[in-house]
Amino acid sequence: MVVSKKPIDLYNNIQISKILVHPIKSCRGISLQSCRYSPEGLEHDRRFCIIEAVSHQVITAREVPKMVMITPCIKTDERSPHGGVLSISFPEDSGCESFSVPLYPVEEQWERLSDIALWRHEVDGFVCENQSSNGRSSSTILSEYFKRPVHLTVKGNKPRPCDPTDSFPGLKATALYQDGYPLLVLSEESIDVLHEEIRSRVGTQGIADEWSSQEFVIERFRPNIVLRGAGPFAEDNFEEIDIGSDDDTEMIGAEQPGILLVSKCVRCLLPNVCPETGVRDKAVPYKVLMKFRIGLDRQNKMKPCVGCNGVPLGNGMIKVGDTVNVRRIIAA
Repeated sequence: MVVSKKPIDLYNNIQISKILVHPIKSCRGISLQSCRYSPEGLEHDRRFCIIEAVSHQVITAREVPKMVMITPCIKTDERSPHGGVLSISFPEDSGCESFSVPLYPVEEQWERLSDIALWRHEVDGFVCENQSSNGRSSSTILSEYFKRPVHLTVKGNKPRPCDPTDSFPGLKATALYQDGYPLLVLSEESIDVLHEEIRSRVGTQGIADEWSSQEFVIERFRPNIVLRGAGPFAEDNFEEIDIGSDDDTEMIGAEQPGILLVSKCVRCLLPNVCPETGVRDKAVPYKVLMKFRIGLDRQNKMKPCVGCNGVPLGNGMIKVGDTVNVRRIIAA
């Protein structure tokens, strides 16, 4: 693939408009003003997941839509031997009480698993135990919510390799409990185009009248880094970006590590789930995306794509308002 080796003048006014972290896979995300990142993604993103207690299969909101209504909250504490706590709360009508677990595993006390099933990979992790010994266990509370035996797990230190892509057949990267890659990058202007496409099809394909006025929130796509100023679906054209700000004193005299955009993000029905209600729409956005966002991924030509999967090339810090520089674009 031939790419430009210089910053692309055409994309010269791009900023970060949102940073979203999802501590527990498929559960509610957290909007941040700043966040550290590493080659495995944004700090704390998808470090936790919920699994079947017997098979150790990872559970997602594709199968259990009401997962999106579980709300995690990260409370860091440098004095704590485990870095702080992850607090978890549930909808009021669920009957499930809130609980907290240490932010990092208590390895000498928690059960370690090496066969957590996530797509084609076996991933390691620790079964989380409550911060307090009082009350019901985290597994008991979550099992009540899911109506079957489940565990909350936190990722261990065994690297989980990412699959190579068409654009990067020699890719050497690792991830945590993300579906495939450490980051998801998406332009906010893409949602404006999606709104137009949805409203032009109201009354067809099962698209309800309410979508004439209802807003489709970008959080449904569960991105990590949201861009502003690039234009709709501009990330389709990017191969490498970097992020920085003029007042970032930590980076003075140093070059921000790049972020490779290694593939398009192939979409499933998860964005059909409303993050506020946990109800899955029968048409939006999947049926709409099938009309204008297919044929973008050579391995999945009949599946729609929105956003791009990213792999950071080092450690760094990003902030809302930071400038995004395009280092390389994909040549036509």
